[in-house]
Amino acid sequence: MGKPFLKEYYLKFILYAVVTVLLNVAGLSLFFRFDLTANRIYSLSDASKQAVSTLSEPLNIKVFFSKNLPAPHNNTERYLRDLLTEYAAQAGQYFNFTFYNVSQETDMGDNADQNREMARDYGISPVQIRVMENDELKFKNAYMGLVILHGDLIEKIPAITATDGLEYELTCAIRKLNNKVSALLRQTDKINITMYLSSGLNALAPLIGLDELPHLGDEVAGTVEKLNRKNLGIFQFESKDISDPDELEKLAKKYHLMAMHWPDVPEKNIKAGAGTASLVVEYKGKTRTLPLITAVEIPIIGTTYQMTDPRGLGEEITAVMEKLIGINKDIGYLSDHGCPTLGPDRMAMMQGRAGNGLAIFDQLVGSRYNIKQIPLKDEGIPQGLNCLVIAKPTQHFSDYELFQIDQALMKGTNIAVFADAFEEQQGRGGMMGMPSFAPIDTGLEKLLAHYGVEIQKAYVLDKNAYTQPLPQSQGGGEQIIYFAPVLKDDAINNDPVFMKNIKGLVVMQISPVKYVKGGQDEAKVSAVRLLSSSDQAWLMEDNINLNPMFLSPPPTNNDLSTYDLAYLLEGQFTSYFKGKPVPEKEAGETDTQDKDNVEGPQPSGAPSQNIQGLEAGNRVIETSAPAKIFVLGCAQVLHDNMLDEQGRTTNATFLLNALDHLNGDDGTALLRSKQQTLNPIAQTDPLTKDIIKGFNTIGLSVLVFLFGLGVWFFRSMKKKKIAHMFG
Repeated sequence: MGKPFLKEYYLKFILYAVVTVLLNVAGLSLFFRFDLTANRIYSLSDASKQAVSTLSEPLNIKVFFSKNLPAPHNNTERYLRDLLTEYAAQAGQYFNFTFYNVSQETDMGDNADQNREMARDYGISPVQIRVMENDELKFKNAYMGLVILHGDLIEKIPAITATDGLEYELTCAIRKLNNKVSALLRQTDKINITMYLSSGLNALAPLIGLDELPHLGDEVAGTVEKLNRKNLGIFQFESKDISDPDELEKLAKKYHLMAMHWPDVPEKNIKAGAGTASLVVEYKGKTRTLPLITAVEIPIIGTTYQMTDPRGLGEEITAVMEKLIGINKDIGYLSDHGCPTLGPDRMAMMQGRAGNGLAIFDQLVGSRYNIKQIPLKDEGIPQGLNCLVIAKPTQHFSDYELFQIDQALMKGTNIAVFADAFEEQQGRGGMMGMPSFAPIDTGLEKLLAHYGVEIQKAYVLDKNAYTQPLPQSQGGGEQIIYFAPVLKDDAINNDPVFMKNIKGLVVMQISPVKYVKGGQDEAKVSAVRLLSSSDQAWLMEDNINLNPMFLSPPPTNNDLSTYDLAYLLEGQFTSYFKGKPVPEKEAGETDTQDKDNVEGPQPSGAPSQNIQGLEAGNRVIETSAPAKIFVLGCAQVLHDNMLDEQGRTTNATFLLNALDHLNGDDGTALLRSKQQTLNPIAQTDPLTKDIIKGFNTIGLSVLVFLFGLGVWFFRSMKKKKIAHMFG
């Protein structure tokens, strides 16, 4: 009886082993997994699937990742491999990826050396990571980057040190390359690159520390030639030697070149002259200037000259080319009426005062969109613009300018308004004087009120606010900055798709936004509250003083309330100018100059004759196409101190998601926000905290005891039942 039983045992063991091996073999070719996370952070988003499914040419990804890395970098490699496998499953034959061994160990053979050389050629360099070995902290160089090849185009991610935002970064790079190939194939006009390089600078170069300047022209030409091969021959290159001072002066004014003038230097046999070293990129009337030599003022040392690196110049030319041919969607930005400048405020930096520029906002938005600056006083709003951003205007809008904004909305241009209620003005005592706050009244307010929102002339202060640690010189501890509310929980509406997983924001100097009923047909226009304060907020309306030392909450809770801070209006709007005549354009300085410079005979002052049968129809569009208006009573959130350069904080994600929604790209917004890791703890009362603490310390032990008691009881009952059955 024992031998047949033993044979059956071994037969089952062999059968189980064969099934296990077959399942593992099937798993190598049949890839699937279950994502049980709340935001499905380990599954491809619809935007990623669409990006790779629309590939029309092969796209190759080369990954350079060192092996045997310590945690958490080994998990990053595993996540990247799984992510690329999912991309490949969605893309089909046009998507390929390869992992290259670039480990530094000596026993890896020549292939590792060749792979490291390949990585350097693509611009992937090792990064320094911390490693704990033998209870000792050490630093190690490791490769953790990749390059994406699509046709002749290249995008790279030089350092992948974390999994957060990796899918978003990859999808944006793939979509950018795909759009770029399509845009280049559509181009029929060349991009002209003219190098203005004066040969007279060669003799001067050793005196200003630029010994390599004589070779700069050949290196720049070689860089442009390489870019041409990668970009389907879109560039047309030309070099010009400028030495005539008059011609140089004209070019300097036209293209904003840095003109250099020098006197005689008899001891070096150098004659007085003038010259420049710059690249001018031109395309369909649009120009960009890239300096090849820059002058830097250094205290004590004086003026020093720096020559551009030809290797980095290729990336600058590529970035300019992408903006000129419009690979990304256009997004308008109102550049006059006192709005902050995009990029750093260089004038403020030179004067040693706080800048008013939006450098990080420009960088984040510019990576997704082609920002078109619109001076409304001189130009109109372009046709077909998806979105217009109006950020903190402080100067008055004429009725004609308001008419342009209104009619752009009627034609389907979505509008994002970041408006402040007050303008901060420096006190008479200079930096030490107390600032004053003057209410801003630009005329845009009446337009917004007609559409359905009103920004109140007040600041929202909140008990749930940012806390600032105090230095020991001031006694230590923390200080609550009441005018910087922290928004979380019910204060954020997560129902709209682009607001998913936005769980915490910090705003500053924000004004309440009130929904105005009756301005629009509520059946055609919907209003969605996006943000609000907590129920522990109050208003500062008069005698604005933002010194934290003088701020305190109201004495009673009866003066505390909740206030709406942001709204999204969507639907078919009625024009503010419905039934009104078209406003006349105010005659400004530009108009006067144009009249003075007109050549030929001037028209007489006699009135023009009426032409019989000629009629002028109504030029006011009274009902809009489907459009959206986003209003936030705070422009401070756009400034550099409220955003991060990587765009990973919830503040940056919220702004970019809102702009994506206004541009009809909710898929990218959802992809960007699904890996937000900020989960603020919900506020609970002391009793609830004690109950939770008691359950964790005692309740769980009681549950385990009861579970064990139940198992013992059922086993006992089972034993009695078996004993009863067999007597």
